[in-house]
Amino acid sequence: MNTCVTTSAIQTIPNMIGGGHVAASGGRSQDVFNPALGVVSGRVGLSTDLDVDDAVAWASQCCGDIESHRRHAGRIPMPYRPHGPMVVFLFCLLSLVAMARPASAEVTRIEFTSKQPFGTFRAGDYVIWQGKIHGDLAPQEAIPGIDKAARNERGRVDYSAKIILMMPVAPRAGNGALLVDVPNRGLANAEMLYNSPRDVPFLFGTLEQGTGFLQDHGFTVAEVYWELGQGADLPSFADGDGKTHYVEGVGFAIVRDAADFLAHAATDSAGTPNPLNGAINRVLASGRSQDGRFLKSFLLNGFNMVGNRRAFDGMHVFVSAAGLLPILQMGLGPNSSGADAPTFANPDFPGVNDGPLTIGEITAKVEARGEVPPKMLLVTSTTDYYSLRASLGRTGASGTADQPLPANVRMYDIAGGSHVIVPKALTCTLPPGRIDWAPLSRALLLHLDSWVGRNAEPPASELMPLEPASGEPPALRAPTRLSAAVIQVPKRDQDGNALGGVRLPDLAVPTGTNGGQNQPQTFTCMLVGSFSPFAATKAERERTGDARPSIEERYHGRDNYVNRIRIAAQDLVARGFMLPEDAAVIIQEAASSNLFAPALANAEPR
Repeated sequence: MNTCVTTSAIQTIPNMIGGGHVAASGGRSQDVFNPALGVVSGRVGLSTDLDVDDAVAWASQCCGDIESHRRHAGRIPMPYRPHGPMVVFLFCLLSLVAMARPASAEVTRIEFTSKQPFGTFRAGDYVIWQGKIHGDLAPQEAIPGIDKAARNERGRVDYSAKIILMMPVAPRAGNGALLVDVPNRGLANAEMLYNSPRDVPFLFGTLEQGTGFLQDHGFTVAEVYWELGQGADLPSFADGDGKTHYVEGVGFAIVRDAADFLAHAATDSAGTPNPLNGAINRVLASGRSQDGRFLKSFLLNGFNMVGNRRAFDGMHVFVSAAGLLPILQMGLGPNSSGADAPTFANPDFPGVNDGPLTIGEITAKVEARGEVPPKMLLVTSTTDYYSLRASLGRTGASGTADQPLPANVRMYDIAGGSHVIVPKALTCTLPPGRIDWAPLSRALLLHLDSWVGRNAEPPASELMPLEPASGEPPALRAPTRLSAAVIQVPKRDQDGNALGGVRLPDLAVPTGTNGGQNQPQTFTCMLVGSFSPFAATKAERERTGDARPSIEERYHGRDNYVNRIRIAAQDLVARGFMLPEDAAVIIQEAASSNLFAPALANAEPR
């Protein structure tokens, strides 16, 4: 049976005020997800204070004064009215339930110290604002150590953090999606992940426009800093020995509260307007590596809920392998407890691969709490299988069989891709990996946004076939405590390139072996992977003893090479893994490749 619900069939449910249906005055709505069918079954109007006041005023006429209950609509005690019809009271109560909304996130102050133009794009002019967000938390939050931290005059625990907004000058000119990027060790990711140009891949921390993809498509981007020593001022306390302990788990609450405030609040507690008020109807999160682990831990530990609504409707998680982020603890500083990870030198580093390991296990725990999990796209590189135990994110802590993916998740492997792309890696033996996977990031973000906003299914998961690691090239062993875990790595063809997965043109039409392990096994070299080029000619291959066919033997001239690149790019476009504009750039680069003799040029004018 087809249980899909089309957008045109979805109705917006108005408020019930004064005995009649009244549309929410703000004109905004929120999808209602039916977990039994896996579809959006309706929409409810997002009420404003004007709607609440109207409903309270009318309901008070028949139910008495309920002003003190207006923020707890579902908990109004049943009054004893022996001479009043019960149906009247129930009608009043239902009118309040219809317009009830979760309390706003506890953001007390937002301030911007820098406001600059950011550029002109298809969606219009953009600005970049930088500043700080301040908030406070109840000491009863489920965050280790928060009950020991100093409290403000309201009996709550203060925090503050750096925030950067890249948004349309006219916020409603955007596409309605807020993309909250989780910075990595204090460095922004979003522009690198989605706006990186082909020939000069962006590095962590850049705020350059690059291709302008995010802005062309109307996304509003928020960089919300969360990490100890990296832009977040976390609460702390001193123990009996005078040592300062930092409540690092507050980093999760900062991202949660900032996302909810930007999406739903009109002003902060001091009356400063939210610059995105009324412009956002869906919220996505993006996290890479450490920050992908942040998002999975955020979800696992219940931080995706604010009252009865989600902070994030969708999550784009990159190269997080099977890891979590161990910041629900009280660190001694000055660095975050989430700054380190298992390495070849320290494979038993705790807190990252202690489990749950698979997204299915995490989703099951979320659903067991009665939450509807966000829609999620997970992206994994080839290097992650060798250096970050990515196979455990598919199999769990034992065996070699993949666990089924939940309905809210799609997973994609980048065949031949490296965990990080850098122009040079001077401390490593081999040239670093070079496959540009920004085109895949861009296409997948649009799929995630459509999945969240219109319930349009993204492409099916594309994974690489695996086999147990044999030691060559070396793979990071399983932690000692996971005695039944089996580390697996991608199966490879005769050139040493991974089989299966999403095969970008550089891998589908290779000029070398991509995504191999680099040496030495330092933290840097284990993540950059390697690229080993094919010999240019058969003679060169035979002279060096290279068993891999040369460029000359593989491709019968430039036209053959470019045509094969074109076919690979067009296939990815057709299957939804690449945008047409990225395909055009890749084909153009292939046509001007220096792998072949230069094309003849006119010697003189004709």
